[in-house]
Amino acid sequence: MKTTWMTVSIVFVVAGVAQAGDSPQFRGANRDGCFEEQGLLKAWPEGGPPKVWVATGLGRGFSSASVVQGKIYVTGMLDEQDGYVYVLNTDGAIERQIPYGKETLEKQAPGPRSTPTIDGDRLYLLSGLGVLHCIDLGKGEKQWEVNILERFGAENSTWNIAESVLIDGDRVICTPGGKDAVFAALNKLTGETVWATTGLVDKPSYASPAIITHGGRRILVNGTGTYIVGADPNTGALLWSFHQKVPYDIHGVTPLYEDGLLYYVGGDGSGGGALQLSSDGKAVTPAWTDTTLDCLHHGVVLVDGFLYGTGYRGGGKLVCLEMKTGKLMWSTEEVQLGAVVYADGMLYAYEGPKTGIVSLVKATSTGFERTGQFTVEDGTNQHWAHPTIANGRLYIRHGDVLIAYDVRAS
Repeated sequence: MKTTWMTVSIVFVVAGVAQAGDSPQFRGANRDGCFEEQGLLKAWPEGGPPKVWVATGLGRGFSSASVVQGKIYVTGMLDEQDGYVYVLNTDGAIERQIPYGKETLEKQAPGPRSTPTIDGDRLYLLSGLGVLHCIDLGKGEKQWEVNILERFGAENSTWNIAESVLIDGDRVICTPGGKDAVFAALNKLTGETVWATTGLVDKPSYASPAIITHGGRRILVNGTGTYIVGADPNTGALLWSFHQKVPYDIHGVTPLYEDGLLYYVGGDGSGGGALQLSSDGKAVTPAWTDTTLDCLHHGVVLVDGFLYGTGYRGGGKLVCLEMKTGKLMWSTEEVQLGAVVYADGMLYAYEGPKTGIVSLVKATSTGFERTGQFTVEDGTNQHWAHPTIANGRLYIRHGDVLIAYDVRAS
């Protein structure tokens, strides 16, 4: 199968020397939940794929793992409120523990949510409190920090920020949502403001920004509290906004693009749909809407023209929709509320917040077919972190542990 990122351009510029099979940022090299892996198992033995190791002592948090050049990066909170970046080797040993500052104590999900974005010898992450950090990995220390809520006149979301920032050339892009910037680009070396998107005021949300290419034009897209927004990534100029009122003003899923359509979803009963972009990318009009795939913050993948993800209300069924029309192809209660990613023809669904069931499912529009299942028993608290697949391994974060599974076919 060819995944959508091969055939339509969703551009994420992460500099440096990330290798094929690495995952330098949230939801993979292309930030769309589709991992560039081949030669993986198409079915799992009873009990799931072999467990390679379990790294413990990572504290509270919901960060996915970033994997670059044999190093694994994940965040956690210790000592009540202190945030750390953990650097592990491929044997699961913690090589370094780099402090970066205070994290959120929000009672439902205390600790960091942002997945580190790796750019050469620097790491970028946004705390739940709205502080953007740049860490020099060579020195093992923080290079700069900026409170984006204070700088851009914004207020935090209901359950605090969960955005993973985007590197685009010499800039790091984030989504403050405030009166002085819906989007903002900072110089990635200094933290100084390069540009700010004005003309719309909203709260930040859980979703992470992406850059799509439509008709040869690059467009920065993301969800804020109540809008889906498009802007020029070179200047920050606002191109368009689409209002979707969602409960608690939370968008948690990065929009996905294919053939002039942009898929969005709000969850929590609000559902989603597709927006048709004008030929010049300066406007959008609704193409279709749907409430079956009511994904909250667990991610949706787009594979060969079909969308896959789990809903939220009523148990949260696994759903397949046709991207072009919004047609429901199938749904099942066999897999419920959980994060969904894709690699090598297969969906990986990690259910939460309580069950921890991981299912391997064929990515096909013809019907549901599960070919493996196991339950994550290591770790603590909610099962909410998104899985990472890199270099033949499946990485699952669960509370104070990171678990590596061998999912290679041979």
